[in-house]
Amino acid sequence: MAFDFKKEYKEFYLPKNKPGIVAIPRMNFIAFRGHGDPNQEDGEYKQSIGMLYGIAFTIKMSKKGSHQIEGYFDYVVPPLEGFWWQEGVKGIDCAHKENFEWISVIRLPDFVTKADFDWAVEEATRKKKTDFSKVEFLTYDEGLCVQCMHIGPYDEEPATVEMMHEFMEEQGYALDITEKRLHHEIYLSDARRVAPERLRTVVRHPIRKV
Repeated sequence: MAFDFKKEYKEFYLPKNKPGIVAIPRMNFIAFRGHGDPNQEDGEYKQSIGMLYGIAFTIKMSKKGSHQIEGYFDYVVPPLEGFWWQEGVKGIDCAHKENFEWISVIRLPDFVTKADFDWAVEEATRKKKTDFSKVEFLTYDEGLCVQCMHIGPYDEEPATVEMMHEFMEEQGYALDITEKRLHHEIYLSDARRVAPERLRTVVRHPIRKV
């Protein structure tokens, strides 16, 4: 049976719908940086998703080709994630999505090296005849965070965030969003197929002990 990160690391991907504190280890990702409203048709964000999955499945299916990755094991491609911020804004202003800066990511298994990633970019470019040069190998050390499962539309996340912040303060922590520690979302539902009120999104914020 294929290794499923969501099932094996439930503390990272399947939190309860009430806030909790969690320490996130260093992880490697396929990443695409962009700007603007994620809902824009044919916008950069939707293009980024195709780029990420193009590389993700090139790596996953490498087992069938000549490039054999050392330590490879069969796995389910992890869910889409995103880091979000807006210049000059503390937190997230959902009323002005056109000002979003974002990094779309998909987690890589630890056995994937930078060299394997570079091979996948070249292979996907060759096979799909598409320029994958904006996709990058990103290492992110998230550290201590408060997180919660948000159930419902993305625009209703502020209520979940407020609950998270109240909880962290009660536990003796302070918000620690910086240029390097960002608002983080993990998308467990396909918004194209799931009703807005049933969407499941992990919302995560970096914190520090007061």
